Amino acid sequence: MPALTDFQITRKWPAQYPDRIQLYSLPTPNGIKVSAMLEETGLPYEPHLVDFGSNDQTSPEFLSLNPNNKIPAIIDPNGPNGEPLGLWESGAILIYLADKFGKLLAKDGAERNEAIQWLMWQMGGFGPMSGQLGFFHKFAGKDYEDRRPFERYRDEVKRLLRVLDQHLEGRDYITGSNYSIADIASWPWVGTINGFYEAADQVDLGARKNVMRWYEACANRPASQKAINIPARD
Repeated sequence: MPALTDFQITRKWPAQYPDRIQLYSLPTPNGIKVSAMLEETGLPYEPHLVDFGSNDQTSPEFLSLNPNNKIPAIIDPNGPNGEPLGLWESGAILIYLADKFGKLLAKDGAERNEAIQWLMWQMGGFGPMSGQLGFFHKFAGKDYEDRRPFERYRDEVKRLLRVLDQHLEGRDYITGSNYSIADIASWPWVGTINGFYEAADQVDLGARKNVMRWYEACANRPASQKAINIPARD
């Protein structure tokens, strides 16, 4: 049977607790998703910092687990059939953990499918568009004289926030009264737009009252408050 040490990534990030889920991440919006999920489950895991400043994400060890060189990634030493499972893509990890631990995603029915639908909305739209907004507003993109790329992503994020705001009317959370992986997938991106990207005014975030009410409820959960600093930066 394969062992955790058979994974090349463990040579760069040795497991102190090999019986725990191993998390390779950074507290960016996508990384926070999985940290928050793991904190919500209350089960033990071991976080490892993937330092972008040192290009850890392009190291042979990291690429051996995730050839797409993006965080987060996990290894579950007790995966299906009791064998270790390596997994990447934050959305896939959220679904896997929810099903494994029976939390934050309905087992079947309309609520499960609605949660997955909104998870896909975040993975395919809200996250990528928000990331491009951050690039063109705060980072190197702002040096381009042509403002059309920035305006394209700004306007798309504004549209997506409007979609979410309308959906949240009369709802505590995205699928209704139950907090789920759909919420975990999206609230870190709202926090990043408002904070790190300093782009709230660009997309009229403050005017989205339902979004802001929902965001505060999600971000103030004890698990969320811990997750925003996991893995701890050196």
